[in-house]
Amino acid sequence: MEKESKVTIKIPRHLYNQLKDLIENTGFSSVTDFMVWVMRDILAGGHLDNAEKLSGREIDLIRNRLKNLGYLE
Repeated sequence: MEKESKVTIKIPRHLYNQLKDLIENTGFSSVTDFMVWVMRDILAGGHLDNAEKLSGREIDLIRNRLKNLGYLE
């Protein structure tokens, strides 16, 4: 079986460190393994263009979550 080619995705170091701490003792062997699992989980949920419209409250909750994860300031 041919080995799958890979690409590099860059994220801020502080986010990487937070993810590293988050996955400690979870069974994930690396941040990369965790991120691949997250991305596959998102993709399994369907396509963004088929998503239902989010309410204002849902958008606020998502923004707060992204701030807590370090994606937004």
